[in-house]
Amino acid sequence: MNPVRLRVNGEEHSVDVDGPESLLHTLRERLGLPGSKNACEQGECGSCTVLLDGEPVCSCLVMAADAEGADVVTVEGLAGPDGGLHPVQQALHDHGAVQCGFCTPGVVMSAVHLLAANPHPTAIEVREALAGNLCRCTGYGAIVRALAAPVEEAL
Repeated sequence: MNPVRLRVNGEEHSVDVDGPESLLHTLRERLGLPGSKNACEQGECGSCTVLLDGEPVCSCLVMAADAEGADVVTVEGLAGPDGGLHPVQQALHDHGAVQCGFCTPGVVMSAVHLLAANPHPTAIEVREALAGNLCRCTGYGAIVRALAAPVEEAL
């Protein structure tokens, strides 16, 4: 076991990790943050997307040791001070863009990154930003409509 220092959702952690342990495993199993989903473990589905130093990454492909000293934001870290939904989460909810919910954390994290850089994305820009996130339920239409809608006033 090797200690790794991480800042996760604004809190400092020193976590003992086992050799080639993924950041996803560390977040879910060692830090008790189950929001990032474990689906493909190959970086194909996007359900494990987190922000690593402000950039979206598939946490299943990042070794925890390689995230030493990094700033990690998970879907749990988006909650407001009152525990309420983040504006992106609220937009998805309001537009009926969530079905089974398995892909939702990754979609939310990718969308948060997109909207931070571009608060008025076109439908094409939303689709491009979500290209690494697979959803088997919604067909993407509701997701794209929710994210192309103005949510920036609450960001």
